[in-house]
Amino acid sequence: MTRRQLRERIFKMLFRVEFYENEEIPEQLGAFLDDEEPIAEEDARYIEEKFLKIKELIPSMDEQINASVKGWKTTRMSKVDLAIIRLAYYEMKYDDDVPNPVAINEAVELAKIFGTDESPAFINGVLAKLS
Repeated sequence: MTRRQLRERIFKMLFRVEFYENEEIPEQLGAFLDDEEPIAEEDARYIEEKFLKIKELIPSMDEQINASVKGWKTTRMSKVDLAIIRLAYYEMKYDDDVPNPVAINEAVELAKIFGTDESPAFINGVLAKLS
């Protein structure tokens, strides 16, 4: 599976965080991995590990996002945009394997697929302030 495909699946799992209680997340992760097309064990492990790391950091990342973006709070952002921003911000700040320009570009690409017409520009602007 390509990095882009892995990233898309992590985004989809992060999106679910907004709709389920913490106790339900392990079950949701299992259901998500079962529902997707067959995934190699190594890829499933990568998705799960990265998702859980990001999920753990959501409160502190949201604080940093809120402090950086004037006129917007994470509570006002669309759930799709927020999941993409969280994923990209994690990659920019905590994942040494992903250069910042790549994280931003991949976030914009996800926004083009899953977001609104305004999402790519909005996400690019937020991430530029965070980099």
